[in-house]
Amino acid sequence: MAEFRRKKKKICQMCAGKSVDYKDVMIVNKYISDKGKILPRRMTGACAKHQRHIAEQIKYARFMALIPYVK
Repeated sequence: MAEFRRKKKKICQMCAGKSVDYKDVMIVNKYISDKGKILPRRMTGACAKHQRHIAEQIKYARFMALIPYVK
């Protein structure tokens, strides 16, 4: 019989104390795919509230031309 392993639940980094700011390009780039798309919650491990915050900060960074819209 196949044994099923439980995946370790990801903890939201911002609930743990880290923050995302649009001016910090290195952190913002962690939440963007190779093609320039915003990564989904299942990949970032963020809760719904903070995923919306991440998306907002990415959009601010794009608008301010800190990161490109398309890579």
